[in-house]
Amino acid sequence: MPGGRLPGGVAGALAAVLALAGCSSGSSSSATVAATGSPQGAAAPQAPATSAQSNGGTQLQDAYQAVIANVLPSVVQITTGDSLGSGIVYDDKGDIVTNAHVVGTATTFTVTLANSTTALDASLVASYPDSDLAVIRLNKPPSGLKPASFGDSSKVQIGQITLAMGSPLGLSSSVTQGIVSAIGRTVSEPQAPGSPGATIGNMVQTSAAINPGNSGGALADLDSKVIGINTLAAVEPQTNGAAAPGIGFAIPASTITNIADQLIKQGKVTNSGRAALGVTVRTNTNQQFQPSGAVIVAVTPGGPAASAGLQVGDVITKIDDTQVDSLNALTTALASLNPGSKVTVTYTRNGETRTADVTLGELAPAQTSSP
Repeated sequence: MPGGRLPGGVAGALAAVLALAGCSSGSSSSATVAATGSPQGAAAPQAPATSAQSNGGTQLQDAYQAVIANVLPSVVQITTGDSLGSGIVYDDKGDIVTNAHVVGTATTFTVTLANSTTALDASLVASYPDSDLAVIRLNKPPSGLKPASFGDSSKVQIGQITLAMGSPLGLSSSVTQGIVSAIGRTVSEPQAPGSPGATIGNMVQTSAAINPGNSGGALADLDSKVIGINTLAAVEPQTNGAAAPGIGFAIPASTITNIADQLIKQGKVTNSGRAALGVTVRTNTNQQFQPSGAVIVAVTPGGPAASAGLQVGDVITKIDDTQVDSLNALTTALASLNPGSKVTVTYTRNGETRTADVTLGELAPAQTSSP
């Protein structure tokens, strides 16, 4: 599925093209770092900071350093082949949660802890590409592993200070800072090895810098809680894929813990928490070859759509008040809803516009696990 479009008043649409902040090629020394000098001429003198300003700055600095001391030991670097990403220590048994697109199709990995230079071997537990999450496990977990503490997604607020931690461009244990810029974003990922281009709801948007290699790392708040897994960065389509500064996205903590717990305990996901209509669709085009809806090509017997009377050949054009002009638009609309929600589906049949009240079901899980 293509990258989404940023809402201009329309829920679920994202205007920036998105890039997975996943595996960066090369080793941890792959980044090219250039020194930047000061511009010519002396800087204008600045008024000295007042005592209150100084104290406030020191307190904020102390808060940053406390979060880094608490969370960074839980953030690891994951290497697979000639690519790398990040991960978060999930428990003291050696389970590490990361993005599905970081693990890709690999089943074995090397992991470097934040406080060590020793590469540790790890194996895939299971991957759930529909939510772009995966769990790997250290083959011989060392003593002293520090599992991260995950926050309450319902308490994340716009304006909260955030710290993003990971291995951008192979620079391990790097930290950037920003704020929560928005919550509840529904974002469609670009397709990549190991990722079918998932559409993920309720993502946290942050201004903290997210770069290749950051994927799978921690987005933390000032309470030292992980509130998300860094996953995507926006790029500007007019600049041949150059980064759009300050627009990154993280999968929320509630989704992480729900999926990771199932992957660890069961080796698979049985409760995806994602809404579904129970149909297979493709994008419908009008006589001008423009997208005009999502045409149903198969209906799951006994599923939500079948129970509501929807049939093969019906063209879905709305979910409640959200316009649907393509397969991607339908997927995006459903990603922001929950199983059991009641929605009104607007569709056309034989040129006639109709509506049906549908109680949404649950998306059938699709995942991979270690042999």
